[in-house]
Amino acid sequence: MNNRKYQKMVNELTPKENRLSNMLISFITGGIIGLIGTIIYVNLDKIYEPELAISFMLLIIIGTTAFLTCLGISDTLFQKFKCGLIIPITGFAHSVSASILDYKKEGLLNMGSNAFKLAGSVILYGIVSAVILTIIKVILNV
Repeated sequence: MNNRKYQKMVNELTPKENRLSNMLISFITGGIIGLIGTIIYVNLDKIYEPELAISFMLLIIIGTTAFLTCLGISDTLFQKFKCGLIIPITGFAHSVSASILDYKKEGLLNMGSNAFKLAGSVILYGIVSAVILTIIKVILNV
């Protein structure tokens, strides 16, 4: 079988994704995560100062995602709701938790050293872009 026939067969057998449906699911899911975060923040803001309320809200969302990852529920949710869960902080929490779970049989040292295996690039490029934007802001004196 030549390359052209093989590629045609692969294209015919590969399931096609519905991008519009995926986009709508992601948009709605991301909005729901934002709504949940806002509800938590508004309720915590009545008790704590705004900065502390934001910190607790993020901690609740991160902790909940890590807990669901440990139970094995997050993988199903991430497959179903796509980028709506991956892009917010829930995706970061899931990637760190999943990396730790992958190495739990190898001991605490390996768990700790591999915790940011998936999320490390996000942290790295986030810090680098923050430094570059800060330098630009200082130069422009905005």
